[in-house]
Amino acid sequence: MLSEQDVATYRRDGVIVVPDVLDAATVGEMRRVVAELVAGAAQVSEHNDVYDLEPSHTQAMPRVRRIKAPHKVHGLFDEIVRGQPVIDILTKLIGPGLRLHGSKLNIKAAQYGSPVEWHQDWAFYPHTNDDILAIGVLLDDTDLSNGPMLVTPGTHTGPVWNHHGEDGRFCGLIDPEIIRSEIDRAIPCMGTAGSMSFHHVRALHGSALNTSNRSRNLLLYEVAASDAWPLMGVKDFDEFNSRLLAGPPVVTPRLADVPVRMPLPPASRLGSIYETQLGATKSYFGRAA
Repeated sequence: MLSEQDVATYRRDGVIVVPDVLDAATVGEMRRVVAELVAGAAQVSEHNDVYDLEPSHTQAMPRVRRIKAPHKVHGLFDEIVRGQPVIDILTKLIGPGLRLHGSKLNIKAAQYGSPVEWHQDWAFYPHTNDDILAIGVLLDDTDLSNGPMLVTPGTHTGPVWNHHGEDGRFCGLIDPEIIRSEIDRAIPCMGTAGSMSFHHVRALHGSALNTSNRSRNLLLYEVAASDAWPLMGVKDFDEFNSRLLAGPPVVTPRLADVPVRMPLPPASRLGSIYETQLGATKSYFGRAA
């Protein structure tokens, strides 16, 4: 499923798309679960531990922009990331020791799916080394019309840009004026449903508002080498080890010479990336009403 050329491309660009990792039946089941979860948002009126809601959400017309930690919400999402096809790809890109850092399901519904401003995941959760990536599982056929994730090749080996706002607090996005040339070089992660993108934790990326008549749902997993330890600390060692996908527990973090900016002081609007980014005064993409 992953050739040596694919691995070389990932090393060079910091991003690849692998087609058809999941079959149609699995994608269909995932869509069914997502539809049930979105319908369940009719019972809530504000963000909670499961739902991050669109600004236009009402209980009469539930609109969800993110399912938080879907691997904890439904067993199917945990099975996907632990499945052998995914583990085989991760082993080639990261190595034999693997740990799930987290997951989320970004729901870009037709006509109003919220954008995500330009950022590097590394700014949110720096580790002792950067053998970390995010998997993007395409739950819908994705092209330029329905707000694909955009990634700038090569930025995974460059600087860590400032993700702080004018008030000095972390805001989870980069002032677009200072990365204009990088934005111009970004490429879309497109493909058929069941395909997966893999982008390095330091790769610059973002995505626009979905103005099409089609949804663009993207299931994201963040996966780290098992010897990459979060610099913000480990609060529960047993829970930390429960997220191992491959390999034994590790108590000797590997230290690498990588650039780091801590996400401190914390965002003025704590919550998902959508809430965090609202604390910034500058943005690139049009925002949902």
